[in-house]
Formats: sequence, structure tokens, C-alpha cells
Amino acid sequence: MKIKSLIALVFSFLLLSYTNVNAQSLIFYVVPKMMQNPFYEPAAAGCAKAAEELEGISCVFIGPAQHNEEEQLQIVADLLAKGVDGISMAPSNAPAMGKLLRKQNTNNIPIITFDSDLQAEDRDLRLAYVGTHNYAIGVNLAKITMELKPDGGTVCLLSGGAAANNLNERMQGFRDTVVGSASSDPPGPRLTGQNGWSEVDGCPVYSNDDVALSVQQMADVMNKYEDLGAFVPVGGWPQFAEAAYKDAVEAHMDRVSSKKTLLVVADTLPQQLEALKAGLSHAQVGQKPYQMGYDSVYILKEVIEGNLRAVDDASNNAIYTGLDICLPENVDTCTGG
Repeated sequence: MKIKSLIALVFSFLLLSYTNVNAQSLIFYVVPKMMQNPFYEPAAAGCAKAAEELEGISCVFIGPAQHNEEEQLQIVADLLAKGVDGISMAPSNAPAMGKLLRKQNTNNIPIITFDSDLQAEDRDLRLAYVGTHNYAIGVNLAKITMELKPDGGTVCLLSGGAAANNLNERMQGFRDTVVGSASSDPPGPRLTGQNGWSEVDGCPVYSNDDVALSVQQMADVMNKYEDLGAFVPVGGWPQFAEAAYKDAVEAHMDRVSSKKTLLVVADTLPQQLEALKAGLSHAQVGQKPYQMGYDSVYILKEVIEGNLRAVDDASNNAIYTGLDICLPENVDTCTGG
């Protein structure tokens, strides 16, 4: 009996050990457009927090140091070849990422997107999208701009990568709202006088998510167009370089203070809300990057278990994390993110 009991005990221990190994075997990879961007720091923190809460789940936050579409594609290709447990990605080049997944995800590794989605024709390649309703960012940037300048004016949009689906959707949302009707595809047609608004020559400008370049582009546009009605970055890049942004705005403080030139900017990280408090912008339309990173881990676990939560947009299988509208009158209570 003692031998049988010992064998049973050993068997139970081995079974428990095997179960624990399986429980520890899920490693999810969250791939941003770039690591050295303040916007993705909260997303990395959310990824780590979710992994801390979920027993047996690890989260690796990995991406190019700077904006580099080819490097991001290679990182994803390597993860697919490695056969990892799940990937959440923010594609820098949506068409190229779609081609890569269609060709190389032969093992059907669970894929979701965050922050930036694949193109509509490639969304069958991922199981869900978690993040901002990007079109709605553009809508709100336009609404605020139009409320502050009801008679219209000239505008310059600042974007990141020209092939980034999320940023093109934001520009489309801005343009469609100004026009008052929906266009067929992002980023939508340039504004040429609709409801009093026109885009100046040379715009939109594309920073390729380069913070220093975005500030220089902003300064160049402000210097070139003294009568510019609004400068609208659809991402927070210039404000991430706090000192340089402050210098660029203060060089034209009379036009900014008088609202001759509006600065209506996407994102609401702490340094951006400080800029709003200081009168260095007129409004901020923010996202929730921490929630994106946090939810990415939970959603990958859910799709593997076959228990994906209810989505907000069934047609796109999208889970939206919401927006924050921060204005001078509510900046002290606006949570941002």
C-alpha cells in the first residue's frame, strides 16, 4: 500500500507539474510601431500589468526603436516563424503587413491589432482590433476646429506614416466632417474650400513618427503661412518634444493666443495636457494607450479560449477604448491617457 500510495503521489505531482508548465506556456507579443515614442509607454505598462494579473501569461513588448516599417515587418515575420502563442500589433504599413500575414501566418497564430488596424480587405487575417475608433478622432478634431472658427480658413494636417491605416482614418474623419459627407476610402480627398476650409499647399505633412522632424515641420508651416487658420496634428508627435514645441509655438504666440491660428492636437499624455494648460494648444483629443496594451493581453487570452468579449463594431470585429476631449475649461479634470 505504501508503494502504491507513493506511486500515486508521484503521479499526482507529475500531473500537477505538467499542468503548471502548460499554464506558464503562453507568451504574448505586443508589437507597437516604435518603442521610442511616449505614446506607447502607457501601452507597455498596460501589457505588463495584464500579464501580472493573469496567472501563466507573459507579455513581451517589442518593436523597432524608431519608426521603421521594414524592421517592424521583420519582427513580425520572425515571431510567425518562431510560432509564438499570440501577437497584438499596430501596423505601421497596413498593406505590407496584410501581405506578410496572408503569406506567412501558415500556423494560424492568433493575431489581433491595436492602435492601428489592417486595411479593410485584410481584416479577416486578425481576430479583433482593440483601440481607438480612429475615424472618430478626426471627427472630433474637425468639430472643435469648426466650432472655434465657424467661418473656416486654411488648415494643415500633420500625420505620421503615409501607409498607417489609423492615421489615414483620422484624416478622413477630419475631412469628411468638414465637408459634411462621407468619402469612400481613407484618407479622403483634400479640402479645397468646402464649408470655407482649404488645405494649404504642401500639406498634409508626414513626420514618419519622428518627433524632432514633426516639430520642424510645424515650425516651417507656421513660418510659411502667416494666415494659417489651423494646424492639426492627428497624432501628438510635436508635443512629445516639450521644449522644442514650446519654442515653436511661442514664436507665434500672438496668433495662437488670439486664435488666429488654432492648434488642435490628438492625444492627451501628461505633457500634452500641460501644454493645453499653458495656452500652447486650444484642444486635445485623446486616446487610452494603457487600455490598449492591457486589453491586448486579455483579448489574446480570450480568443485562444474561445471566449472573446462582445465587440463594439461587429462589422469590423472592433473593441473601442474610448476618447477624451480635453479643453481649457475642463483640463484640470480631464483624465487624459
